[in-house]
Amino acid sequence: MSVLDIIGGAAPERDAPTIVLGGLPITVIDRRAEAELMVRLAARRRPQGPLFFTSANGEVIARTAFDPAQAALFALADQIVADGQPLVIASRLLCREPLPERVATTDLFHDVARLAETTGTSFYLFGATEAENARAVAAARAAYPRLDIAGATHGYLDGAALEAKLAEIDALAPDILWLGLGVPREQIFFREHGHRLRHVGMIKTAGGLFDHMAGKVRRAPLLWQRLGFEWLWRLLMEPRRLFVRYLTTNPKALYAMLRNSR
Repeated sequence: MSVLDIIGGAAPERDAPTIVLGGLPITVIDRRAEAELMVRLAARRRPQGPLFFTSANGEVIARTAFDPAQAALFALADQIVADGQPLVIASRLLCREPLPERVATTDLFHDVARLAETTGTSFYLFGATEAENARAVAAARAAYPRLDIAGATHGYLDGAALEAKLAEIDALAPDILWLGLGVPREQIFFREHGHRLRHVGMIKTAGGLFDHMAGKVRRAPLLWQRLGFEWLWRLLMEPRRLFVRYLTTNPKALYAMLRNSR
């Protein structure tokens, strides 16, 4: 069962066309347009709670194609963009409309931040360890001194501490909550707590964004990114953690894209 089977092939707040890639509805949009869309939609507030924007790469396609529970989590998203150059390449071969470019969150954050400085769009940074979160916030403030960062917290909260933090975030009412917990914790967070953040405009999953901003993780060289080999760069940087993951997910993702793309 694919995400499209669960959500019926349509999601709310979709301001751009979509294609099906590996069973997932992927929005056809470039980074600039995505940043503008996020800022525009985040200014709104919905009675049912914030919009939920997320992204997919090969690992996500593998997870959702073979695990209905994971597919159901991604079906909660109001938008899914392609955070992986291999998806862009695959769309050119398998889909009715090619993706214009990769919308990597590590790049998109800066596009949105530059725009947010002029629009007054407020951010909240949720995720990573306490030290890495603090370094990410410091890096964002240094790069974008006019950016309104309403607040921030590390991602290791539960129980009463999490309850208090959720109430604090809702009271601060940021336009965009950047949620860096990783898959599937980000999607589970939205399912369990999104309805409690009614004064938040949008939740945007961020994956390892804060680790990159904090300088903990190095990005692949630009040429590697453009050729679709950033996954290989990450494997070379963290072979023990990623070898088995890529060995199992890459073939599944390729199979899913060949089987269910249009």
